[in-house]
Amino acid sequence: MTDYADFFRQPVLRSHIQYEALRAYFVGGLSAREAADQFGYSYGSFKNLCVAFRKNPNHTFFWPKPEARKDKPEDPRPARIRALREAHQASIYQIADLLKEEGLSASTAYIHNQLSAAGYPKLSRRTATERSVRTLKAVRADRRALNLAPRKFTTSFGGLFLFAFDLARINMDKVFRGLPGSALILTGCAIRSMLALKLWGIGRPSQVMAETLDPGLALFAGLNVIPKRSTLSEYTGRCDPHFTEALMHRWYYAAAELEADPSPGRSFDLDFHTIPYHGDQALLEKHYVSKRSRRQRGILTVLARDIDARIFCYADTTVRKATQKDAALEFVTYWSRLTGQSPVELVFDSGFTTHKTLGELDERNIKFITLRRRHPSLMAHIQSIPKNQWRPITLTNISRKYRRPSIVDEQADLAAYPRPIRQILVKGLGHLQPTVLITNQEKISPVKLVDRYARRMVIENVISDAIDFFHIDALSAAVPMKINVDVQLTVIASVLYRLLGRRIGDGFEVAEARTLFRRLIPKRADIRLTDTHIEVTFPRRAHNPHLIKANYHRLEQPIPWLDNKILKINFA
Repeated sequence: MTDYADFFRQPVLRSHIQYEALRAYFVGGLSAREAADQFGYSYGSFKNLCVAFRKNPNHTFFWPKPEARKDKPEDPRPARIRALREAHQASIYQIADLLKEEGLSASTAYIHNQLSAAGYPKLSRRTATERSVRTLKAVRADRRALNLAPRKFTTSFGGLFLFAFDLARINMDKVFRGLPGSALILTGCAIRSMLALKLWGIGRPSQVMAETLDPGLALFAGLNVIPKRSTLSEYTGRCDPHFTEALMHRWYYAAAELEADPSPGRSFDLDFHTIPYHGDQALLEKHYVSKRSRRQRGILTVLARDIDARIFCYADTTVRKATQKDAALEFVTYWSRLTGQSPVELVFDSGFTTHKTLGELDERNIKFITLRRRHPSLMAHIQSIPKNQWRPITLTNISRKYRRPSIVDEQADLAAYPRPIRQILVKGLGHLQPTVLITNQEKISPVKLVDRYARRMVIENVISDAIDFFHIDALSAAVPMKINVDVQLTVIASVLYRLLGRRIGDGFEVAEARTLFRRLIPKRADIRLTDTHIEVTFPRRAHNPHLIKANYHRLEQPIPWLDNKILKINFA
């Protein structure tokens, strides 16, 4: 009986000690200090215990409390060790030296255990001289050295494989036929390497050296390692500039096959964008750079945006000052040759073309909306119009502060235009001077015409997105006149992001690429290669439910450039 009594007199469990101490205080008549001394508490700790019990005077107070989970930050060393062995066949001593330089110290025993656990075989025995020289020689990109054997690794570019589903559904070898390639780096591998940088928002190939060791980035491209920056920077300079139109043709048809509605576009926004060049290149002309509000040397680029598909569908970097006024007709010719029919409507700024060209567009039965420059005689005419002739309208399809402007719908004569043209004067749009629209669309209401031109301003936001995220101004070509393929890759990347946004829905179909990347594209992922599958597992993220709702976890797609292994997405 004494042994059983000692169990209660000398409690061991924490909850039992709390129970006996509180019972002695509340029932046994001991003071707080006496109870604290008897059961090993400090006076302050025991008073805090009493306060906590008074807040929860229940038997659940003595239940064992679950220990708070302490999530330790992920140790970056294992992934880095595997990357160094995978890309460079580095020994454990070389890996230890590199980790030390990067501030990630690890013993050779730790490195050996990590490599053994990952299933890497031992390197062949080296001579004493080779072991004493611990220099690391970079492995060159070689398609033939791609390792698709069953294994596991972690990548920081897991989100790229969301785009692999669409790329695998098109015939990339056909689309990019004629671009440079070699036995080591096939054309498709080179294009996927550069496209991966665009999709990830990396500005220049010169900034990619920190990522060349990532095995996931190399796997997406279909190589053992990503090509070095010298190869990527020189690639577009090796491309024939005249090949761009054929590339645009083939990409358009390939992208149309991915669309639910592959019908050709009808209405387009056109705009100029000057890609600035900061070097000394005498062949380059000076053009206006809106971002800097000045003229400087650069490459004048014409961009066309499909208003319904909300994507760039045309880019031409061969425009010169002598031919820029014909840019609209060049696009019409290109689109007619591509689709077999002319565009229905073009919307562009006042400086895009001339009044003579507007007459040629009208002869081809192509509708247009543009601005008219406010010369002094036109301003005098506007000032002479009585107030009672200005009619208020309400804009409905756009979200803006100034939604009730006033208009005057009239006819005007242009010097080089063959007949009177419809002119709409607009006041109350938030500008100091009235806006002057001219169009050959006679039967459309002024509200729809003003609204349609206001929507043209979206192309400037899209170009801004191309500058900020796709880095269209940070070109990879060392030769500034050979940037055609680089700009075309920007168009391709924007299309892939738009397809992603449409598949996700929930408002992401109109989001900018940088927003889609920030919210939807997972960075880290665990990749598992089997004999038949490539399984990409994303960790828990707040926006993963959007990807799950889009059924990415149910998609299975053979990847042609990875021996037709089936790509599958998993979510932790």
